[in-house]
Amino acid sequence: MAKQDRRNDKRNEKKSDGIEYDERVVHINRNASVAKGGRSFSFAATVVVGDGNGNVGIGYGKDSMVAGAIQKASKDGRKNIRKVALSGDTIPFQVEAKVGTSYVRLIPASSGTGVIASAAVRDLVEATGIKDVLTKVYGSRNPMNVAKATVKALNQLKTKEHVERLRGVKL
Repeated sequence: MAKQDRRNDKRNEKKSDGIEYDERVVHINRNASVAKGGRSFSFAATVVVGDGNGNVGIGYGKDSMVAGAIQKASKDGRKNIRKVALSGDTIPFQVEAKVGTSYVRLIPASSGTGVIASAAVRDLVEATGIKDVLTKVYGSRNPMNVAKATVKALNQLKTKEHVERLRGVKL
């Protein structure tokens, strides 16, 4: 399977409660360990799981087969789903997050702009349901760290009502 095909791999699966999730494979890493009998390969997959309604999770799985690694990663992603505060089809305000040496900035965009993002950020943002956003990645382009930084940035978002409740004032 070509690298481009793996990155764009999308699957829709229903959970037991009837919610349909969009699963996207962000990255598959191959590791080879050399032993007496030859090379043995293992695979690690990073998968983004979202419902397109503001819920998104990221999962990581390892296995000796690619399909097993993807399955484990998607199961892990469904366990880690978080709610993201959206403002229509974009984010309410600019956010930044850093994981390792990967630094991600998400900027709200006007309607019709679309998703301007790298592969790892695009998969996460589209799985969340955001249709208009500008992004920039600084530092390391490691897909796992970029995806983690994007989730960290999305978790910082709050709605106007939530901020009013926290501060006890009307904005």
